[in-house]
Amino acid sequence: MRHIAIIGSGPAGYYTAEAAQKAFGQDVRIDIIDRLPTPFGLIRFGVAPDHQSIKAVARRYEKVALSDNVRFCGHVSVGQDISIAELQALYDAVVLATGAPHDRLLDLPGSDLAGVYGSAAFVGWYNGHPDFADLDPPLDGRDVVIVGNGNVALDVARILSKTVAEFDDSDIVGHALAALEQANTRRITILGRRGPHQIAMTPKELGELGRLEAASPRVDPADLPKEAADAQLEPGMRKSVTLLREYAVIPEAHRATKKVSIDFDFFASPVEITGEGRVEAVRVERTRLDADNRSVGTGETYDIPAALVVSCIGYRTPPIEGVPYEQGRGRFANEQGRILPGLYCVGWARRGPTGTIGTNRPDGYELVERIFEDIGAEDMGAGSGKAGRAGLDALLETRGVDLVTFADWQKIDEAEIARATSGHPREKFVNVEDMIGLRGD
Repeated sequence: MRHIAIIGSGPAGYYTAEAAQKAFGQDVRIDIIDRLPTPFGLIRFGVAPDHQSIKAVARRYEKVALSDNVRFCGHVSVGQDISIAELQALYDAVVLATGAPHDRLLDLPGSDLAGVYGSAAFVGWYNGHPDFADLDPPLDGRDVVIVGNGNVALDVARILSKTVAEFDDSDIVGHALAALEQANTRRITILGRRGPHQIAMTPKELGELGRLEAASPRVDPADLPKEAADAQLEPGMRKSVTLLREYAVIPEAHRATKKVSIDFDFFASPVEITGEGRVEAVRVERTRLDADNRSVGTGETYDIPAALVVSCIGYRTPPIEGVPYEQGRGRFANEQGRILPGLYCVGWARRGPTGTIGTNRPDGYELVERIFEDIGAEDMGAGSGKAGRAGLDALLETRGVDLVTFADWQKIDEAEIARATSGHPREKFVNVEDMIGLRGD
């Protein structure tokens, strides 16, 4: 018997567990450990609440979670309740699938002003993450600035622009929906330091902005390259740029019927956030592209009013004591997923925050091939001598850790569905103690 511990219950964690089941068969026991009492990580807290079709992938992970040789161990904090070294002593392989839940810092003067948030915090607020339930972002101002030209920036802009009715069928949490209903937002500016040909926005997410009831996207035609240049783009990017061209010719009469304007400001790099006590404006430098398509400052600056700033410039994996770490890349130091003997990483913790949810599947399968090479299949029945699950339980019991199983999560899940308001699939609990109390005897 082999024992594998996977730290993190998001897509990378469950795909790795699925791969380990197929590689080792019944000769493996897998514990999936998570700091929170709820599984599925990015699916629950990162995917936009109005993208329920994407969240449905959790059903696949549920099948793995309900297998006899896989166990969910929620409410266990690695680094606090148990160390990496202790896990390595208990398991044949320890896999870090912690994702990249921390924001890449917006390192600008004034970025510490009230009203400036990273996207992990802001998205966590409207998605019901317990760490950000009390965020209370200021939505009383007319102007919002979003920094970044990726899909997360589009998600934030869309959520800020929707009417209450447009959130039907979403699992946005009640406290966020109530705040958004009272919001005074009139203009959202999306800043990109390069141009339309350098965006990281997919056609699906970009196209959603053109179908909002009370908002209209705006693109300055002068920012668009000559249309003939679009031919060099790959098909998906070409579709996205075509949408930007369509937004550039929306009649002003149509825009006038909308409550919110979503303005794309390309060739614009924030250099400072200003305000007295809280954010009031973002100072932006106009940029241009050099011969290598890198943004270069022109020296021309201007101010954009802002009562709220959300930075969507990427994520990083938090370090763990005793694990080699690459500060520049914001991920664990590794060679094809191998960190140290018996210690591995997968998904964003290995690659950095790149790729889609589906990218984590081949990543998990490739890593398990390497684990199988390292652990070996000989004398599988004899076992390795590691204590595995029994050792974890004994250690956590001595420390008074209140472990949450998948059966416990199912009770939380049922309660969230039962408390859903009309038109919504669930109302999430945002307090950990409330979730723990739902387990019963």
